[in-house]
Amino acid sequence: MLVALEEGVKGNMWFSLIDKVYSGRTLGLAWEKVRSNAGACGVDGITVGQFAKDSHNRLLAVSEQIRRGTYQPGPVKRAWIPKPGSTERRPLGVPAVVDRVVGTALGMVIGPIFERDFAPQSYGFRPGRGCRDALRRVEQLLRGGCHHVVDIDIRGYFDAIPHDRLMALVGQKIADGRVMGLIGAFLKAGVMGEDWGGQAERGTPQGGVISPLLANIYLDPLDWRMAREGLEMVRYADDMVVLCREPETALVALEKIRAWMREAGLELHEGKTRVVDMAQAGAHFDFLGYRFWRGKAGKLRRFIRPKSQRKLRERLKGLTRRANGRSLSAIIAVVNPILRGWYGHFKHASGKSLGQVDGWLRARLRAILRKRQHRRGRSTATDHHRWDNRYFADHGLFCLLQARATELASLRLGVTR
Repeated sequence: MLVALEEGVKGNMWFSLIDKVYSGRTLGLAWEKVRSNAGACGVDGITVGQFAKDSHNRLLAVSEQIRRGTYQPGPVKRAWIPKPGSTERRPLGVPAVVDRVVGTALGMVIGPIFERDFAPQSYGFRPGRGCRDALRRVEQLLRGGCHHVVDIDIRGYFDAIPHDRLMALVGQKIADGRVMGLIGAFLKAGVMGEDWGGQAERGTPQGGVISPLLANIYLDPLDWRMAREGLEMVRYADDMVVLCREPETALVALEKIRAWMREAGLELHEGKTRVVDMAQAGAHFDFLGYRFWRGKAGKLRRFIRPKSQRKLRERLKGLTRRANGRSLSAIIAVVNPILRGWYGHFKHASGKSLGQVDGWLRARLRAILRKRQHRRGRSTATDHHRWDNRYFADHGLFCLLQARATELASLRLGVTR
Protein backbone atom coordinates (compact mmCIF):
# COMPACT_ATOMS: atom_id res chain seq x y z
CA MET A 1 0.00 0.00 0.00
CA LEU A 2 2.83 2.39 0.81
CA VAL A 3 4.39 1.86 -2.62
CA ALA A 4 1.02 2.19 -4.30
CA LEU A 5 0.27 5.39 -2.40
CA GLU A 6 3.52 6.87 -3.67
CA GLU A 7 3.21 5.66 -7.26
CA GLY A 8 -0.57 5.51 -7.56
CA VAL A 9 -2.76 2.59 -8.59
CA LYS A 10 -4.40 1.88 -11.91
CA GLY A 11 -7.42 4.08 -12.37
CA ASN A 12 -6.87 5.43 -8.86
CA MET A 13 -9.15 2.63 -7.61
CA TRP A 14 -8.45 0.25 -4.71
CA PHE A 15 -9.91 -3.24 -5.11
CA SER A 16 -8.58 -5.45 -2.31
CA LEU A 17 -8.53 -3.84 1.12
CA ILE A 18 -10.70 -5.88 3.48
CA ASP A 19 -7.83 -8.25 4.33
CA LYS A 20 -5.86 -5.24 5.58
CA VAL A 21 -8.75 -4.30 7.86
CA TYR A 22 -9.16 -7.70 9.55
CA SER A 23 -5.40 -8.29 9.73
CA GLY A 24 -4.34 -9.15 13.27
CA ARG A 25 -1.61 -6.51 13.13
CA THR A 26 -4.02 -3.77 12.04
CA LEU A 27 -6.60 -4.66 14.68
CA GLY A 28 -3.87 -4.90 17.31
CA LEU A 29 -2.58 -1.41 16.50
CA ALA A 30 -6.15 -0.11 16.44
CA TRP A 31 -6.81 -1.61 19.87
CA GLU A 32 -3.71 0.07 21.30
CA LYS A 33 -4.97 3.43 20.04
CA VAL A 34 -8.43 2.86 21.53
CA ARG A 35 -6.98 1.73 24.86
CA SER A 36 -4.69 4.76 25.10
CA ASN A 37 -7.65 7.09 24.48
CA ALA A 38 -9.77 5.29 27.12
CA GLY A 39 -13.30 6.75 27.12
CA ALA A 40 -16.70 5.56 28.28
CA CYS A 41 -18.46 2.33 27.35
CA GLY A 42 -21.00 2.11 24.54
CA VAL A 43 -24.45 0.54 24.43
CA ASP A 44 -23.07 -2.95 25.17
CA GLY A 45 -21.78 -1.78 28.56
CA ILE A 46 -18.26 -3.16 27.99
CA THR A 47 -15.56 -0.80 29.24
CA VAL A 48 -12.03 -0.46 27.89
CA GLY A 49 -10.76 -2.22 31.02
CA GLN A 50 -13.12 -5.16 30.54
CA PHE A 51 -12.18 -5.44 26.88
CA ALA A 52 -8.49 -5.45 27.85
CA LYS A 53 -8.91 -8.51 30.08
CA ASP A 54 -9.71 -10.69 27.07
CA SER A 55 -8.50 -8.49 24.22
CA HIS A 56 -6.67 -11.28 22.36
CA ASN A 57 -9.74 -13.47 21.97
CA ARG A 58 -12.02 -10.50 21.31
CA LEU A 59 -9.78 -9.30 18.49
CA LEU A 60 -9.59 -12.81 17.00
CA ALA A 61 -13.37 -13.03 17.07
CA VAL A 62 -13.98 -9.65 15.44
CA SER A 63 -11.31 -10.39 12.82
CA GLU A 64 -13.17 -13.57 11.86
CA GLN A 65 -16.48 -11.71 11.76
CA ILE A 66 -15.07 -9.10 9.39
CA ARG A 67 -13.52 -11.81 7.23
CA ARG A 68 -16.81 -13.71 7.01
CA GLY A 69 -18.80 -10.51 6.47
CA THR A 70 -20.91 -11.02 9.60
CA TYR A 71 -19.57 -8.13 11.67
CA GLN A 72 -22.26 -5.54 12.40
CA PRO A 73 -21.45 -2.37 14.38
CA GLY A 74 -23.87 -1.51 17.14
CA PRO A 75 -25.63 1.83 17.48
CA VAL A 76 -23.81 4.77 18.99
CA LYS A 77 -24.88 5.64 22.52
CA ARG A 78 -26.07 9.22 22.30
CA ALA A 79 -26.83 11.84 24.87
CA TRP A 80 -27.84 15.44 24.29
CA ILE A 81 -26.00 18.10 26.24
CA PRO A 82 -26.87 21.82 26.35
CA LYS A 83 -24.83 24.32 24.37
CA PRO A 84 -23.51 27.06 26.67
CA GLY A 85 -25.34 30.35 26.24
CA SER A 86 -27.97 28.79 23.97
CA THR A 87 -31.27 26.94 24.11
CA GLU A 88 -29.90 24.44 21.59
CA ARG A 89 -28.40 21.08 22.47
CA ARG A 90 -25.59 19.17 20.79
CA PRO A 91 -25.23 15.40 20.43
CA LEU A 92 -22.51 13.45 22.18
CA GLY A 93 -21.89 9.99 20.74
CA VAL A 94 -20.09 7.02 22.31
CA PRO A 95 -19.56 3.88 20.18
CA ALA A 96 -18.93 0.49 21.78
CA VAL A 97 -15.24 -0.32 22.39
CA VAL A 98 -15.19 -3.08 19.76
CA ASP A 99 -16.70 -0.69 17.21
CA ARG A 100 -14.06 1.91 18.07
CA VAL A 101 -11.40 -0.72 17.37
CA VAL A 102 -12.88 -1.72 14.02
CA GLY A 103 -13.53 1.90 13.06
CA THR A 104 -9.92 2.76 13.87
CA ALA A 105 -8.65 -0.17 11.82
CA LEU A 106 -10.86 0.85 8.91
CA GLY A 107 -9.59 4.43 9.12
CA MET A 108 -5.98 3.23 9.22
CA VAL A 109 -6.51 1.38 5.92
CA ILE A 110 -8.60 3.84 3.89
CA GLY A 111 -7.45 7.11 5.48
CA PRO A 112 -4.09 7.34 3.64
CA ILE A 113 -5.83 6.71 0.31
CA PHE A 114 -7.92 9.86 0.66
CA GLU A 115 -5.32 11.84 2.58
CA ARG A 116 -3.02 11.66 -0.44
CA ASP A 117 -5.43 13.81 -2.49
CA PHE A 118 -7.02 16.08 0.13
CA ALA A 119 -6.82 19.81 -0.56
CA PRO A 120 -4.13 21.75 1.32
CA GLN A 121 -6.59 24.23 2.89
CA SER A 122 -8.13 21.46 5.02
CA TYR A 123 -6.53 21.14 8.47
CA GLY A 124 -8.87 19.11 10.67
CA PHE A 125 -8.23 15.46 11.61
CA ARG A 126 -5.28 15.11 9.27
CA PRO A 127 -1.80 13.77 10.06
CA GLY A 128 0.79 16.48 10.56
CA ARG A 129 -1.84 19.22 10.63
CA GLY A 130 -3.87 20.75 13.38
CA CYS A 131 -5.59 23.70 14.97
CA ARG A 132 -2.39 25.72 15.28
CA ASP A 133 -1.71 25.46 11.54
CA ALA A 134 -5.24 26.58 10.64
CA LEU A 135 -5.09 29.53 13.03
CA ARG A 136 -1.67 30.55 11.72
CA ARG A 137 -2.93 30.46 8.12
CA VAL A 138 -5.95 32.64 8.98
CA GLU A 139 -3.70 35.15 10.70
CA GLN A 140 -1.29 35.19 7.75
CA LEU A 141 -4.12 35.97 5.35
CA LEU A 142 -5.53 38.70 7.58
CA ARG A 143 -2.12 40.34 7.97
CA GLY A 144 -1.62 39.98 4.22
CA GLY A 145 -4.63 42.17 3.47
CA CYS A 146 -7.47 39.63 3.17
CA HIS A 147 -9.75 41.60 5.48
CA HIS A 148 -13.14 40.53 4.11
CA VAL A 149 -14.02 37.27 5.84
CA VAL A 150 -16.85 34.92 4.91
CA ASP A 151 -17.72 33.16 8.18
CA ILE A 152 -19.46 29.88 7.25
CA ASP A 153 -21.69 27.80 9.50
CA ILE A 154 -23.28 24.58 8.22
CA ARG A 155 -26.46 23.64 10.02
CA GLY A 156 -25.96 20.30 11.82
CA TYR A 157 -23.29 19.18 9.37
CA PHE A 158 -22.35 15.80 10.83
CA ASP A 159 -26.01 14.79 11.12
CA ALA A 160 -26.97 16.12 7.69
CA ILE A 161 -24.56 14.38 5.29
CA PRO A 162 -26.60 12.33 2.74
CA HIS A 163 -25.43 8.73 2.80
CA ASP A 164 -25.89 8.05 -0.90
CA ARG A 165 -23.79 11.02 -1.99
CA LEU A 166 -21.11 10.30 0.59
CA MET A 167 -20.87 6.65 -0.47
CA ALA A 168 -20.62 7.74 -4.11
CA LEU A 169 -17.61 9.91 -3.22
CA VAL A 170 -15.98 7.06 -1.29
CA GLY A 171 -16.72 4.74 -4.22
CA GLN A 172 -14.64 6.93 -6.53
CA LYS A 173 -11.54 5.43 -4.90
CA ILE A 174 -12.69 2.26 -3.08
CA ALA A 175 -13.87 -0.64 -5.23
CA ASP A 176 -13.73 -3.31 -2.51
CA GLY A 177 -17.39 -4.15 -1.95
CA ARG A 178 -16.83 -5.53 1.55
CA VAL A 179 -15.05 -2.37 2.68
CA MET A 180 -17.86 -0.28 1.18
CA GLY A 181 -20.35 -2.48 3.02
CA LEU A 182 -18.46 -1.97 6.27
CA ILE A 183 -18.48 1.81 5.84
CA GLY A 184 -22.20 1.70 5.06
CA ALA A 185 -22.82 -0.43 8.15
CA PHE A 186 -21.16 2.20 10.36
CA LEU A 187 -23.24 4.94 8.75
CA LYS A 188 -26.50 3.03 9.19
CA ALA A 189 -25.77 1.79 12.70
CA GLY A 190 -27.73 4.72 14.02
CA VAL A 191 -27.94 5.97 17.55
CA MET A 192 -29.52 4.91 20.78
CA GLY A 193 -30.30 7.60 23.33
CA GLU A 194 -32.95 9.30 25.34
CA ASP A 195 -34.91 10.45 22.29
CA TRP A 196 -34.95 7.63 19.82
CA GLY A 197 -33.14 4.64 18.40
CA GLY A 198 -32.84 3.02 15.02
CA GLN A 199 -30.99 3.13 11.74
CA ALA A 200 -29.71 6.47 10.51
CA GLU A 201 -30.75 7.72 7.10
CA ARG A 202 -28.36 10.67 7.02
CA GLY A 203 -25.22 11.82 8.78
CA THR A 204 -22.07 10.39 10.28
CA PRO A 205 -22.52 9.75 14.02
CA GLN A 206 -20.62 12.28 16.13
CA GLY A 207 -18.25 10.25 18.23
CA GLY A 208 -17.84 7.64 15.52
CA VAL A 209 -14.16 6.93 14.85
CA ILE A 210 -14.33 7.27 11.07
CA SER A 211 -16.78 10.19 11.10
CA PRO A 212 -14.08 12.89 10.86
CA LEU A 213 -12.52 11.16 7.84
CA LEU A 214 -15.89 10.77 6.12
CA ALA A 215 -16.75 14.39 6.91
CA ASN A 216 -13.50 15.51 5.26
CA ILE A 217 -14.20 13.34 2.22
CA TYR A 218 -17.60 14.96 1.76
CA LEU A 219 -16.28 18.53 1.93
CA ASP A 220 -13.15 17.90 -0.12
CA PRO A 221 -14.89 18.79 -3.43
CA LEU A 222 -15.78 22.18 -1.93
CA ASP A 223 -12.14 22.68 -0.92
CA TRP A 224 -10.96 22.07 -4.47
CA ARG A 225 -13.72 24.19 -6.01
CA MET A 226 -12.71 27.14 -3.85
CA ALA A 227 -9.06 26.57 -4.82
CA ARG A 228 -9.92 26.53 -8.53
CA GLU A 229 -11.79 29.81 -8.06
CA GLY A 230 -8.69 31.34 -6.48
CA LEU A 231 -10.44 31.79 -3.12
CA GLU A 232 -8.51 31.48 0.13
CA MET A 233 -10.50 29.09 2.30
CA VAL A 234 -9.28 27.67 5.61
CA ARG A 235 -11.25 24.68 6.88
CA TYR A 236 -11.04 22.57 10.00
CA ALA A 237 -13.73 19.85 9.73
CA ASP A 238 -16.98 21.83 9.35
CA ASP A 239 -15.53 25.07 10.76
CA MET A 240 -14.48 27.22 7.79
CA VAL A 241 -13.75 30.76 6.68
CA VAL A 242 -12.96 32.33 3.31
CA LEU A 243 -10.70 35.40 3.35
CA CYS A 244 -10.82 37.89 0.48
CA ARG A 245 -9.19 41.19 -0.40
CA GLU A 246 -12.33 42.83 -1.83
CA PRO A 247 -15.88 42.92 -0.39
CA GLU A 248 -17.34 42.01 -3.79
CA THR A 249 -15.20 38.88 -3.90
CA ALA A 250 -16.41 37.87 -0.44
CA LEU A 251 -20.06 38.22 -1.48
CA VAL A 252 -19.44 36.17 -4.62
CA ALA A 253 -17.67 33.52 -2.55
CA LEU A 254 -20.63 33.30 -0.19
CA GLU A 255 -23.05 32.76 -3.07
CA LYS A 256 -20.81 30.07 -4.58
CA ILE A 257 -20.66 28.25 -1.24
CA ARG A 258 -24.41 28.59 -0.72
CA ALA A 259 -25.03 27.08 -4.18
CA TRP A 260 -22.58 24.22 -3.49
CA MET A 261 -24.31 23.44 -0.21
CA ARG A 262 -27.67 23.17 -1.95
CA GLU A 263 -26.17 20.78 -4.52
CA ALA A 264 -24.63 18.71 -1.72
CA GLY A 265 -27.86 18.44 0.27
CA LEU A 266 -26.58 20.69 3.06
CA GLU A 267 -27.87 23.94 4.50
CA LEU A 268 -26.12 27.04 5.78
CA HIS A 269 -27.11 28.42 9.16
CA GLU A 270 -28.10 31.84 7.83
CA GLY A 271 -28.16 33.41 11.29
CA LYS A 272 -24.50 32.52 11.82
CA THR A 273 -23.16 32.83 8.27
CA ARG A 274 -21.97 36.35 7.46
CA VAL A 275 -19.36 38.55 5.79
CA VAL A 276 -17.14 40.55 8.15
CA ASP A 277 -14.92 43.52 7.28
CA MET A 278 -11.94 42.95 9.51
CA ALA A 279 -10.38 46.27 8.52
CA GLN A 280 -12.90 48.01 10.78
CA ALA A 281 -12.11 48.61 14.46
CA GLY A 282 -14.19 46.33 16.68
CA ALA A 283 -14.85 43.81 13.90
CA HIS A 284 -14.50 40.17 14.85
CA PHE A 285 -15.26 36.59 13.86
CA ASP A 286 -14.93 33.25 15.61
CA PHE A 287 -12.93 30.27 14.35
CA LEU A 288 -12.03 27.06 16.17
CA GLY A 289 -13.16 28.48 19.51
CA TYR A 290 -11.01 31.59 19.10
CA ARG A 291 -12.12 35.14 18.42
CA PHE A 292 -10.13 37.21 15.94
CA TRP A 293 -10.60 40.86 16.91
CA ARG A 294 -9.54 44.14 15.31
CA GLY A 295 -8.71 46.62 18.07
CA LYS A 296 -9.32 50.37 17.96
CA ALA A 297 -5.64 50.98 17.29
CA GLY A 298 -5.84 48.61 14.34
CA LYS A 299 -4.03 45.77 16.07
CA LEU A 300 -5.20 42.24 15.30
CA ARG A 301 -5.71 40.13 18.43
CA ARG A 302 -6.68 36.53 19.04
CA PHE A 303 -8.79 35.85 22.13
CA ILE A 304 -10.71 32.89 23.45
CA ARG A 305 -14.26 33.44 22.33
CA PRO A 306 -16.70 34.17 25.19
CA LYS A 307 -18.78 31.08 24.42
CA SER A 308 -15.74 28.85 24.88
CA GLN A 309 -14.93 30.49 28.21
CA ARG A 310 -18.55 30.09 29.38
CA LYS A 311 -18.45 26.42 28.47
CA LEU A 312 -15.35 25.85 30.59
CA ARG A 313 -16.73 27.86 33.50
CA GLU A 314 -20.00 25.96 33.51
CA ARG A 315 -18.04 22.72 33.63
CA LEU A 316 -15.86 23.91 36.51
CA LYS A 317 -18.64 25.54 38.54
CA GLY A 318 -20.08 22.21 39.61
CA LEU A 319 -16.64 21.12 40.84
CA THR A 320 -15.86 24.31 42.76
CA ARG A 321 -19.04 25.14 44.66
CA ARG A 322 -18.55 26.96 47.97
CA ALA A 323 -20.25 24.16 49.89
CA ASN A 324 -17.66 21.63 48.76
CA GLY A 325 -16.79 18.81 51.12
CA ARG A 326 -13.55 17.81 49.41
CA SER A 327 -10.11 19.03 50.33
CA LEU A 328 -8.40 21.66 48.20
CA SER A 329 -5.95 19.04 46.92
CA ALA A 330 -8.82 16.74 45.92
CA ILE A 331 -10.58 19.58 44.05
CA ILE A 332 -7.37 20.50 42.23
CA ALA A 333 -6.81 16.85 41.27
CA VAL A 334 -10.21 16.87 39.53
CA VAL A 335 -9.95 20.24 37.77
CA ASN A 336 -6.32 19.92 36.60
CA PRO A 337 -6.98 17.36 33.81
CA ILE A 338 -9.79 19.58 32.52
CA LEU A 339 -7.51 22.62 32.53
CA ARG A 340 -4.68 20.74 30.81
CA GLY A 341 -6.99 19.47 28.06
CA TRP A 342 -8.48 22.93 27.59
CA TYR A 343 -5.02 24.51 27.46
CA GLY A 344 -3.99 22.05 24.76
CA HIS A 345 -6.52 23.67 22.41
CA PHE A 346 -6.47 27.30 23.60
CA LYS A 347 -2.78 27.82 24.31
CA HIS A 348 -2.50 29.92 21.16
CA ALA A 349 -4.76 32.63 22.60
CA SER A 350 -3.52 35.89 24.10
CA GLY A 351 -2.02 35.81 27.57
CA LYS A 352 -4.82 38.10 28.74
CA SER A 353 -7.46 35.51 27.83
CA LEU A 354 -5.64 32.72 29.65
CA GLY A 355 -5.03 34.93 32.68
CA GLN A 356 -8.74 35.70 32.94
CA VAL A 357 -9.54 32.01 33.28
CA ASP A 358 -6.77 31.52 35.86
CA GLY A 359 -8.03 34.46 37.91
CA TRP A 360 -11.66 33.33 37.79
CA LEU A 361 -10.81 29.82 39.01
CA ARG A 362 -8.58 31.05 41.84
CA ALA A 363 -11.42 33.34 42.96
CA ARG A 364 -13.71 30.29 43.11
CA LEU A 365 -11.19 28.41 45.22
CA ARG A 366 -10.68 31.39 47.55
CA ALA A 367 -14.45 31.51 48.06
CA ILE A 368 -14.38 27.87 49.18
CA LEU A 369 -11.56 28.55 51.64
CA ARG A 370 -13.30 31.69 52.88
CA LYS A 371 -16.52 29.79 53.58
CA ARG A 372 -14.58 27.18 55.57
CA GLN A 373 -13.49 29.98 57.85
CA HIS A 374 -17.20 30.82 58.31
CA ARG A 375 -16.91 34.14 56.53
CA ARG A 376 -19.59 35.37 54.17
CA GLY A 377 -19.43 37.17 50.86
CA ARG A 378 -16.96 37.12 48.03
CA SER A 379 -13.20 37.10 48.40
CA THR A 380 -11.48 40.38 49.22
CA ALA A 381 -8.02 41.87 48.74
CA THR A 382 -7.06 40.38 52.10
CA ASP A 383 -7.95 36.93 50.80
CA HIS A 384 -5.67 37.51 47.81
CA HIS A 385 -2.77 38.05 50.19
CA ARG A 386 -3.73 35.15 52.47
CA TRP A 387 -4.14 32.75 49.55
CA ASP A 388 -2.02 34.27 46.81
CA ASN A 389 -1.20 32.72 43.43
CA ARG A 390 1.86 30.98 44.83
CA TYR A 391 -0.34 29.30 47.47
CA PHE A 392 -2.36 27.55 44.76
CA ALA A 393 0.75 26.79 42.73
CA ASP A 394 2.25 25.09 45.77
CA HIS A 395 -0.91 22.96 45.99
CA GLY A 396 -0.36 21.89 42.36
CA LEU A 397 -3.06 23.94 40.59
CA PHE A 398 -2.42 23.99 36.84
CA CYS A 399 -1.92 27.59 35.69
CA LEU A 400 -2.73 28.31 32.04
CA LEU A 401 -0.65 31.47 31.89
CA GLN A 402 2.37 29.81 33.50
CA ALA A 403 2.08 26.83 31.17
CA ARG A 404 2.13 29.19 28.21
CA ALA A 405 5.14 31.08 29.55
CA THR A 406 7.01 27.81 30.11
CA GLU A 407 6.23 26.60 26.61
CA LEU A 408 7.31 29.87 25.00
CA ALA A 409 10.55 29.86 27.00
CA SER A 410 11.21 26.28 25.88
CA LEU A 411 10.64 27.25 22.24
CA ARG A 412 12.99 30.23 22.53
CA LEU A 413 15.63 28.03 24.12
CA GLY A 414 15.30 25.54 21.28
CA VAL A 415 15.77 28.32 18.71
CA THR A 416 18.89 29.68 20.40
CA ARG A 417 20.41 26.22 20.51
